[in-house]
Amino acid sequence: MPQALTLNQRIVLVSRPVGAPTPENFRLERVALPDLADDQILLKTLYLSLDPYMRGRMSDAPSYAAPVEIDEVMTGGAVSRVERSLHPKFHEGDLVVGVTGWQSHSISDGRNIIPIPSGLQSPSMALGVLGMPGMTAYMGLMDIGQPKEGETLVVAAASGAVGSVVGQVAKIKGLRVVGVAGGAEKCRYVVEELGFDACIDHKRPDFAEELALACFKGVDIYFENVGGKVFDAVLPLLNPKARIPLCGLIASYNAHEAPSGPDRLPQLQRTLLTKRVRIQGFIVFDDYGDRQPEFISAMAPWVRDGKVKFREDVVDGLENAPQAFIGLLEGRNFGKLVVRVARTE
Repeated sequence: MPQALTLNQRIVLVSRPVGAPTPENFRLERVALPDLADDQILLKTLYLSLDPYMRGRMSDAPSYAAPVEIDEVMTGGAVSRVERSLHPKFHEGDLVVGVTGWQSHSISDGRNIIPIPSGLQSPSMALGVLGMPGMTAYMGLMDIGQPKEGETLVVAAASGAVGSVVGQVAKIKGLRVVGVAGGAEKCRYVVEELGFDACIDHKRPDFAEELALACFKGVDIYFENVGGKVFDAVLPLLNPKARIPLCGLIASYNAHEAPSGPDRLPQLQRTLLTKRVRIQGFIVFDDYGDRQPEFISAMAPWVRDGKVKFREDVVDGLENAPQAFIGLLEGRNFGKLVVRVARTE
């Protein structure tokens, strides 16, 4: 018996941005999906994750992962519901997470598709605090940061999906935690709701001076996911044998030419040498994919017990994903940014 036709709404990359992405770099289109073959599943996207790394995939410059090709669906992780299954391991109604892209439906052979943990307050948590951002925060802090009670940690984008988890886990481990965020509202949230010791607004003209005052014992760990002027302000505050887990550089993702001003590389090299600072980049699933059970076993109880809080910024409608992503790169989101593509009922 022939299967019912499934129309897929998807967003594809039309052109590679020069500088900041614009709506013209994307196209919304509708196409019919083919019938399922044996050992395949039809997935309906419920929530799509929007993350800074996607800006790099829009470029064809050499990187750790292949770029999105022109007229190809934009890449991205998503929580989906199994609509139909010809695969023995998946059943209709199952909720799963995988990199299925910016689209309303997808067909998978089951590889790299995993069930989401049961009992979540919202399935979208599998894209945030219990997903890639949470695992990035946990593994980067614990494995590269090597936190020790009484040390001082600084984390930028402190109200975001990664930074908020970094700071809360560091507090659990007994550190003094100083966040950096954009705007008074985000800074208040980081201190009053997440329990950081301080949060400095990087938009203030005296940002560097305020950060130095907050880090009166220097900085032992700087969790780097921003770069730019935040890194410049942190650099002179680093203590001997400081550690820098490097997971992102969102401040420069839209740059298409070398920054103006003096060459700061000699100062950086001198600081790294004389203070014996360790800086290590990492790609979470490439470097720590086999340790996901370790992450879940630690993080899930903290979330359940309220020791790690999370905030989501939910945008409704796949058609609004491009504009939301553009806003993400400008810091307009407040919390983990997800697009609700379909209702879970």
